[in-house]
Amino acid sequence: MSDDRSDPPVMLAAIAGAHGVGGEVRLKLFAEGVDSLRRHQRFDAAGRTLVLKGLKQAGKSLVARFEGITDRDAAEALRGTQLTVPRSALPSPGPDEIYITDLVGRAVLDLDGAPLGRVVGVENYGATDLLDIEAADGRRSLVPFTKEAVPETDPDLRVDPDFLA
Repeated sequence: MSDDRSDPPVMLAAIAGAHGVGGEVRLKLFAEGVDSLRRHQRFDAAGRTLVLKGLKQAGKSLVARFEGITDRDAAEALRGTQLTVPRSALPSPGPDEIYITDLVGRAVLDLDGAPLGRVVGVENYGATDLLDIEAADGRRSLVPFTKEAVPETDPDLRVDPDFLA
């Protein structure tokens, strides 16, 4: 898997813990849905490659089986591991869609086109995604990634300055 800056890793899921005694793991899904995970067979997982052998729904949990993970201890050792794929392995976003990973590093302008700073991260505390914007002087603001606060994303990110803290 690539960790080249031009093809950054995108986290699709994280391993939440073991499921049963046979090496299966519970996943916390960050991708759009199960199908978005199913289309990938190989994941970078903290510097090692995990090969997906099976994926199933078990109640409210998503359960995966990976090649070489055959017992509960091996599965539990993976707890917290992020499953990533290179950005280039994802389909192109549709109209009015953007991958969060594509926002980081982008310049931010106000509604008139004056520079405000750069997106240095994206956070989510449950309600909506928040753009972490750093101004040239180092001040940082969290701005909700909503149409009201960020009315334009293409070609530039335009932010209503009223949302800057």
